[in-house]
Amino acid sequence: MGSTPLEVGAVGLGCMPMSWAYSTSRQRGGESLRAVHRALDLGGGATLLDTADMYGPFTNELLLGRVLKERRSEAFVSTKVGLLVGEGHLVANGRPGYVRRACDASLRRLQTDVIDLYQLHRADPEVPVEETWGAMAELVREGKVRSLGLCAVGGARSGRRPGAGPYRGTLQQLSRLQRVFPVTAVEAELSVWSREALETLLPWCTGHGVAFLAATPLGSGYLTGTLTPGEGFEPDDARARHPRFTAEMMAANQPIVAGLRRVAARHGQDVTPAQVALAWVLAQGPHVVAVPGTKQERWAGQNAAAAALRLTAEDLAELRNLPAALD
Repeated sequence: MGSTPLEVGAVGLGCMPMSWAYSTSRQRGGESLRAVHRALDLGGGATLLDTADMYGPFTNELLLGRVLKERRSEAFVSTKVGLLVGEGHLVANGRPGYVRRACDASLRRLQTDVIDLYQLHRADPEVPVEETWGAMAELVREGKVRSLGLCAVGGARSGRRPGAGPYRGTLQQLSRLQRVFPVTAVEAELSVWSREALETLLPWCTGHGVAFLAATPLGSGYLTGTLTPGEGFEPDDARARHPRFTAEMMAANQPIVAGLRRVAARHGQDVTPAQVALAWVLAQGPHVVAVPGTKQERWAGQNAAAAALRLTAEDLAELRNLPAALD
């Protein structure tokens, strides 16, 4: 994990879908617990559990705490701070006092005495980021946290100005944070249909010995090839409001899934488009960890198995030449 002695499996487990943003009616506590146990059963395959206090809010950490109470030594725990859930909106809070209280609350919910990676979910525009990061660094010195990370914002769909590179604001933040306390990891979206991080953010991480956590590496489920254009989503599902998940755009982007299927077929009938998509993410560098989200035991095991898939030069060339996603 970056330049620290901390180690994780190449494929982590994104826990957000278990209690936030995706199809509330399909969330099952027992099923989610089995998914977490399955990830840990794989040993070094999927040790990173990625959550946040705002997922639920709070219920995601509580769920993980039920597993960590028994299996803490087997897991690498990553949680986040800095976002509060309001009525239909999110509010950033980076005040040092709040950060300390939020950390203590997360430790209680997770039933642990230390967080392996504590990430700043969003910088508070009302608080100098150095003050927030300084408070987080104090938590490391106190032994409540082992390392710090930043969730990046500023990709292609964040309204960047013409001529400005993606993640420009994040890169500026990282430069400021490094002067206060080392950044161990950066989490940002990266997948075969969202490659903006390859332009500047991933090279920055490579050059600074920082781990890169690839969020939504399966394109919120689209790249698995299991979603049918036009099937629709529940009103509380974030994809119901995402331009790439309209029936028209899902149909238009099918050539991307078709390319993943072709590559998968070359590696055997048991290899899936999702595993190819994850293997592509991992091929971007040894410091890259894929963090696909799931609430199902079956997918947790299948995702972790992608770490063993080695794409050929032919595979990578074909995936590199896939059409750009339409939205």
